[in-house]
Amino acid sequence: MKFFKVMMYLVIAILIVIVAGGLLFMQHAVFGKNPDGPRLERISNSPNYKNGSFQNQSPTPVQAENASMTGMLYDFFNKPDTNSPSSPIPFVKSDLTAVSAEETSIFWFGHSSYMIKAKEYTILVDPVFSGAASPVSFMVKAFAGANTYQAPDFPEIDMLVITHDHYDHLDYETIKALKEKVKHFYVPLGVGSHLEKWGIPENKITELDWWEAATLGKLKLTATPARHFSGRSFARGKTLWASYVLETPTHKLYLGGDSGYDTHFKTIGERFGPFDLAILETGQYNKNWPYIHMMPEQTVDATIDLQAKVLLPVHLGKFALALHPWDEPMRRVVQSAAEKQVIITTPIIGDPIVLGKHYPNQHWWKE
Repeated sequence: MKFFKVMMYLVIAILIVIVAGGLLFMQHAVFGKNPDGPRLERISNSPNYKNGSFQNQSPTPVQAENASMTGMLYDFFNKPDTNSPSSPIPFVKSDLTAVSAEETSIFWFGHSSYMIKAKEYTILVDPVFSGAASPVSFMVKAFAGANTYQAPDFPEIDMLVITHDHYDHLDYETIKALKEKVKHFYVPLGVGSHLEKWGIPENKITELDWWEAATLGKLKLTATPARHFSGRSFARGKTLWASYVLETPTHKLYLGGDSGYDTHFKTIGERFGPFDLAILETGQYNKNWPYIHMMPEQTVDATIDLQAKVLLPVHLGKFALALHPWDEPMRRVVQSAAEKQVIITTPIIGDPIVLGKHYPNQHWWKE
C-alpha cells in the first residue's frame, strides 16, 4: 500500500510540474495578450461581438458537422508524401528599396505575406519571415527557398496591415524585427493588444471594426468582413479577423486575409467593386473545415463576386498547414480560373506584379 501511495504522489507531482511548466510557457510574449480595459470596452460595443467573442456573419463551425476526431487524427498521421515539395521553392531576389514609385507593384513573399508599392507609399501585409508559422521555431517550418526575404530587405513601411492574429499571419519575431521601420500599424479590432505587449506604442496602432476606414495621405483602408476565427492560445474570438479594401490614388485592391466562402464577397463587390486585383487565400483547405477556408474553385467564385479584374492566389507555397499535396491549390485554382474565364497571375516569390502592365504567369509549382 505504501508503494502505491508513493507512486500516486509521484504522478501528482509530475502532473503539477507539467501544468506549471505549461502555464509558465503560456506567459511567453509570443502568445500576445487578450484585450482588456478600455480596449475591451470598445470591443464590447461592436455589433460583431456577442457572448464574449467575435462572431461571423453566418453560423461558422470551425469543423464540419460530420468531422470526427478519429478521422482527423488518421488523416493527420497519414499525410501524403507530396504534402511538402521535394525541391526548394523558386524565388527572385528583388531590391525592395529601389522599387519605382511611378507604378503600383505587388511583391508576394510566400503564403500570405506581400508588399504593395503604390506611388510613394509602401504597404506590407501579414509579414511572416521567422521561418515558422507557430509559437515555436521547430514546428510548421517554411519550405526550403520560401523564406528568402527578411526584415533587413525592406524599406521604411508606411502601412503595416494585419488581417488576424493567427501565427501564419501575425508573427512575433517578424514584428520585433520590423517595428522600427514601420510608421503605423493597421489591425482588426483587439489585435492592438498583442502589438502593445510587444512594445508597439498605442499611438502607432489603428484598430478597425468591419466597415470602418482609416486614411494615410492619399490611401484609404477599409476593414471588411471575412469568415474565419482568431486566437493565439486556447481562447478563440477575443480579437477580430478582417479583409480589407485598399484604395490608392490610381487603383483599388481587395486584401482577402483568411475566409471561408460566403455572401460577404458579393456584398463587398457591390459596395466597392470593381477591383483591379483581388488577393485571395487558396490553400490550406480541408473537407473537415470547409467553412473557414475556401476550396480553390470557391476562390475563383469569390473573385467573380468581388468584380475583380485579376486574381492573385495566396496562402500557399510556404507552409504545410493542411493535408493536401502542396501544389494542389495552384493546379486547381488555375484550372478553375481558365474554366470560368477569370484572369489569374501566378508570380514566383519576389517577382513583381505591376498593375496594368505586368502579370507574371509562371507555373513555378511544377517540379
